[in-house]
Amino acid sequence: MKGQTQIVPISGGFHVWTRKVGDSPIKILLLHGGPGSTHEYLLSFQDYLPQEGIEIYFYDQLGSYHSDQPNDPSLWNVERFREEVEEVRKHLDLDQFYLFGSSWGGFLGIEYALKYQKNLKGLIISNMTASIPSYVKSINHLRNKLPAEIINKLAVYEEQGNYKHPEYEKLLEEHLYKKHICRLDPWPDPVVRGLSNINEQIYNTMQGPNEFLVTGTFKDWDRWDNLQEITVPTLLLGGKYDTMAVEDKEEMGRRIPNSRVCICEKGSHLSMWDDADAYFDYIKQFIKDVEDNKPVSNTSETTV
Repeated sequence: MKGQTQIVPISGGFHVWTRKVGDSPIKILLLHGGPGSTHEYLLSFQDYLPQEGIEIYFYDQLGSYHSDQPNDPSLWNVERFREEVEEVRKHLDLDQFYLFGSSWGGFLGIEYALKYQKNLKGLIISNMTASIPSYVKSINHLRNKLPAEIINKLAVYEEQGNYKHPEYEKLLEEHLYKKHICRLDPWPDPVVRGLSNINEQIYNTMQGPNEFLVTGTFKDWDRWDNLQEITVPTLLLGGKYDTMAVEDKEEMGRRIPNSRVCICEKGSHLSMWDDADAYFDYIKQFIKDVEDNKPVSNTSETTV
């Protein structure tokens, strides 16, 4: 589907890439994950939402793919990314819009809402918990369920700092990524591209070497005690097989006053691909209810 590209100037003399698809008063800005990934793995959105009268904006954050890629690790911090989102919003003239965030994008969406929710009509947090320590607890739970032989092999490479060894990467792929990141086989091409085009400087600076090992600058991020400050209608999406615990989504739903929790029973971290119909039905229904001024209840839903 064709769209309209805009290059947005931001602070520091940099530029970021955006693309609008659809034409509607109902608008949604998409924040990709990573950090340092790209809009590519969100391309499934153009197959589900513009046809329903929802205008979507793809956006590569600074350092990602089509956007400028400065070699400056000092830029990769939560506060600067949050302010970048606000600059993009202003340039695109978005007001009373929906903000969607996937994984790291959900983290960023929470941060944006805590400062700028007056600009939002609704918030969609996809496959993200409210703190990195909570994520680490969940990912370690998954890791500890692996056979002892696999755990020991992973540990050997990690002790050596040999995160690029082919066997180590294959173990991660087989025992983490294929089970908990995307359960389709083979992975859709946009997912492959979104991961292969990741900016490793951003990812390594903020996250760490991989999904199992969080050693980066955001490792202590925790917003559990601030969630009640988010009062805009909020959709919390998750997947049964996600790296983020379902229990965390349910707790987020209890803490965010005007929120709805929806769990995709076949989905993992990229539920927009491996449980796409349910995933987008949840988004469409949420937006419809907000547009119709229906209350967003604090109830948990799952697919049938």
